[in-house]
Amino acid sequence: MVVAPTHLLAALLALGTLVDSSLASAVPDADKLATSSSDSTSLESAFSSLNATVGGRLKSAVPFEAPCFSIVEGQSVQADTAACSAIQASYTDPTFRVTHFGAYMLPQWETCQSSQTTEGCLLDSSNPTNPLAINGVNCQLGNVPPYYIEVNSYKDVQAALAFSNSTGVRLSVKNKGHDYKGRSSGKDTLNLWTTNLRSLSHSATFTPEGCEGKTYDAITTGAGVFTQDVYQFADSVNRTIIAGYHQTIGFSGGYFLGGGHSILSPVYGLAADRVVQVKIVTPDGVYRTANECQNTDLFFALRGGGGSAFGVVIESTHRVEPLFPIQAAVLKFTPSASTDLAAWYSLMVDNSYKWANEGWGGHIVGPTLIHVTPLLSTEEARASMQPAVDFVTAHNGTVTIEELPSYLAFFTKYVTSAQAAVGPEIELGTRLIPSKFFSTAEGRSQLSALINDTLSFASPYIVAGTPWLFNATAGATAVTPAWRDAIWHLSVRAELFQYNDTLAERVAKYQGLSEHIQKFRDLTPGSGAYFNEGDVYEPDHETAYWGDNYAKLLAVKQKYDPQGLLDCWQCVGWKGESDDLYQCHVKL
Repeated sequence: MVVAPTHLLAALLALGTLVDSSLASAVPDADKLATSSSDSTSLESAFSSLNATVGGRLKSAVPFEAPCFSIVEGQSVQADTAACSAIQASYTDPTFRVTHFGAYMLPQWETCQSSQTTEGCLLDSSNPTNPLAINGVNCQLGNVPPYYIEVNSYKDVQAALAFSNSTGVRLSVKNKGHDYKGRSSGKDTLNLWTTNLRSLSHSATFTPEGCEGKTYDAITTGAGVFTQDVYQFADSVNRTIIAGYHQTIGFSGGYFLGGGHSILSPVYGLAADRVVQVKIVTPDGVYRTANECQNTDLFFALRGGGGSAFGVVIESTHRVEPLFPIQAAVLKFTPSASTDLAAWYSLMVDNSYKWANEGWGGHIVGPTLIHVTPLLSTEEARASMQPAVDFVTAHNGTVTIEELPSYLAFFTKYVTSAQAAVGPEIELGTRLIPSKFFSTAEGRSQLSALINDTLSFASPYIVAGTPWLFNATAGATAVTPAWRDAIWHLSVRAELFQYNDTLAERVAKYQGLSEHIQKFRDLTPGSGAYFNEGDVYEPDHETAYWGDNYAKLLAVKQKYDPQGLLDCWQCVGWKGESDDLYQCHVKL
């Protein structure tokens, strides 16, 4: 058949047939999507067939914030005051945003950032009731996929792949929308929303399929399970699972595919280290099981190879640990002198090598530290943290060092109030900082000096979440080997994007971020970055994210996706920024 240009997919929305995502699916009006009557008939038939195959779960998206606007896709509409008030009240609440397909945790990816003005439908994240963001503004779908399937099983994914292969309509994959790089949105794409795949089970003697004689204490999760839910489930069966630092991250999706750091990683490894089996629909439409005994090349790629390049994950199984008590150190002060923050970061640099060897993992954000270790007693933890305690006490800060009965107890008490913000338009650049910058006087001096230089731009966000003490099997995972010699995963945050930024302002902010993280790249040649949180415009991204593993990963990609049916920004085998799939990414 003659394939209609995919950029016409959004025409349905622009021409006034908006359908709320909570309603029954809307089969597209092919007259508005095709350039000829034959195209129209073929595409309408294809959409109708797809909708029937997936049980009526083919939906049309609307902008998350649309109820607040009286102009939507150029059409005058009646604003919904009650719905708008609910959105405004919970605009930065992750548990609210995650229930709406059109909402992304980093809302700039809801917009077409490459347009001269903000082509999207954003509120002012600093004041969601600000009328300047709403009055007289044309609310547009922007970079949100106009159509999506609420995935209930692997068969839905197979149907979507077949549809894409026959029509040319591009695909994107979304789990929870925690995405710093725009991989889970996409103008004019059909999206696979895996959020409802939430099965959970535990087996103390899990045997990967085809691996007779091998057993693991493991938890199996559907792709859409929330991180907080998997922590609670593990605790209920007296186990500890290694997962992320946010309630609503999709545990069994992009998190482990990109590597997946945790503040327990110094002792127990990355999430990618702990996967023992993945069930996935590969781009050729086959539902496969990948583990150490079958599809081993795919299993390697899925453990850190990143994004949806290798298929759509349906479920994964992860090794767990027994329930154990944990020491938590929570320190905070308010800087009073211009030199306080630099002195604090210098103290962090001076002590982090020792702390890493004692199993401490955690976050350092400006004048705060939250760390945990499963290896020390409370008395040992206090002695270990004494230099930081002395500093914070001298600056009239607060100090808590305590034992908690489980990681869930720590997560519930501290993380839900300290997790990364959602709603504001945030962008990061990251670098893995090798051990020599903590174990040698010269290295410490160099790193502290660069951090001091960076403070005028931003306070680096430090994750002590590298697998420093973990005894990894060489070559088992796809992440860059730089993870294994790093003590810190350091990130620098760009100046916040605003709802009404111009293209020139967006370009300047991306460039400013890249310039500052480049200084850390120059300091650490041969190291790398974290795929899930790297600079959108990471140079030489193949080496930064995967090191010497990239050639092997590319071969796996070409084996399972020879037509390049699945693609995402800077993923393995991506087609490049000139591809129409990335029409809404700013081009620097």
